[in-house]
Amino acid sequence: MTLGPVGPERHVRPDQTALEAPGSSGGFLHPPAGGVGWHHLVQAREARPSGDQACLPRGGALGELAWGAGCGSAQVLESRGPGDMAAPRDAEIRKDVQTYYGQVLKKSADLQTSACVTAARLVPKHIREALTNIHEEVALRYYGCGLVIPECLENCWILDLGSGSGRDCYVLSQLVGETGHVTGIDMTESQVEVAKKYIEYHMEKYGFQTPNVTFLHGYIENLEETGIKNESYDIVISNGVINLVPDKEPVLQEAYRVLKHGGELYFSDVYASLELPEEIRTHRILWGECLGGALYWKNLAILAQKIGFCTPRLVTANLITVQNKELERMIGDCRFVSATFRLFKLPKTGPAKRCQVIYNGGITGHEKELIFDANFTFKEGEIVEVDEEMAAILKNSRFTQNFLIRPIGEKLPASSGCSALGSKGVITDPFKLAGESNNANPGCSSDVAGGCCL
Repeated sequence: MTLGPVGPERHVRPDQTALEAPGSSGGFLHPPAGGVGWHHLVQAREARPSGDQACLPRGGALGELAWGAGCGSAQVLESRGPGDMAAPRDAEIRKDVQTYYGQVLKKSADLQTSACVTAARLVPKHIREALTNIHEEVALRYYGCGLVIPECLENCWILDLGSGSGRDCYVLSQLVGETGHVTGIDMTESQVEVAKKYIEYHMEKYGFQTPNVTFLHGYIENLEETGIKNESYDIVISNGVINLVPDKEPVLQEAYRVLKHGGELYFSDVYASLELPEEIRTHRILWGECLGGALYWKNLAILAQKIGFCTPRLVTANLITVQNKELERMIGDCRFVSATFRLFKLPKTGPAKRCQVIYNGGITGHEKELIFDANFTFKEGEIVEVDEEMAAILKNSRFTQNFLIRPIGEKLPASSGCSALGSKGVITDPFKLAGESNNANPGCSSDVAGGCCL
C-alpha cells in the first residue's frame, strides 16, 4: 500500500478487448453463468477517481463485465427518476449490486485495478497516521482508490455520500475530533453493517467517550428518506459517485439542502469535454467505466447556479487516457478528466467586495501553506488579493477563523509578501489544469493492485 503521491491519469488497458457484448449494443446486464466476470464488477463500488488519484480497473474481455468494470459506488447505480436511459432495469441492477457487495466480495484483494500514475500531491502526515488506526476488515472491505478529504475539519459535521465499509468515515471521525460528527450513507446494507460493527472498536482506539460516527442505509438522491435534516452539515463529500447517477441535479440539490450556510460540497468526479451523444450515454459498459455518465464540465457551473451554490472552485484535475482502440473509436473526439471541485453554500447577503487576505496558518497539515484551489494558494503571513466570491467564501465558511480579511483600500498588518489573482489568471477548465499538471508531473505507473491507492 502506498500512502504517498497519487496520480494524474488513469488508463483503460489495451488488453481490454471486446467493447460490446454479443447480441447487445449496450453490453451485458448480468454476469455470465457461474459467476465468471464477477471479480470485475467490484470495480463499480469505490474504485473511485479522486482529485489526487484516479484509476480504471484492469479487465479481461469487456464482454465478461456485468456493467463494465467501473469506478464509484454501487450507490450510483440506483436511479429512480423518470426517463432514465442510462440505468435500465433499475430494480434488477440494484438487487445484483446489493447481492454482490453483500455476499460475493469479501476483501479488497478481490479487486484487480489498472495502472495508477503518480502525481506530486502527497497525502498529509496526519491523514496517513489516521489510516493506520482503521480496523483490518473495514480496510479490506473498502474497494477504492484515494481519499477526498478537505482541510480545516476540527469540530465539523460531515456527510459522506457512498461511504461503503466506512473507511473514509473513520478517518474523518479522527480528524473532526470527539465534538465533531461524521455520517456515512450507502445503498448496500451489508457494507453499512460492516461499518457499524466497528464503531466501538474505533472509538476506543481514538479514546472517544461518545461515538461521533453514524452509518445509514439509503440513497444519495433522497437523503430525506433517512431523516437527514435541512442545514445539518458543515461539509458533504463524495468520491466518484455522482458521476454515475444519471440525473445529477437531485443529488446536488440534496447536498445543498443538508448543508449549513457557509457549508461546502467537496467532491471528485469524471467530466467530459463535450455533451455526450446518446450512444455513449446509453452504453452500459461505458457507463460502468465512469465515462457514459460523465457530466459536460461546463454544465456543473450551470447546475450549481440553478441550485444556489457559488461558482465551482476547481481544485485538481487528472486526465483519463484510453488505450483501448475500440473504446477510443466509440468515444471519438470526447476527452475525459477526473476533477475535484469545491462548491460553497453562501448566505444571501449584500454585494461582496474584492479583498486582501492574510492566512494566519494553523490548519492541521497545512500550517505554512494552504492550497485552496487551482487559483489560490495562501502562504502564512502573505497578503493575497482575492475576488468578491472568494472573499465571501473565506468570510462565511469554516475558514474565517484562519484569515484576516479586509476590503481593498483598508490597511492590513505588515506581511512577508504580496500576491494577486490577476498575476496568473483564473483557471476554471479542468482539461486545461490537467494538461498543465501532466506537463509538470509525468508520473510513474504501477501494475500492482493498490500500488498507488490508499
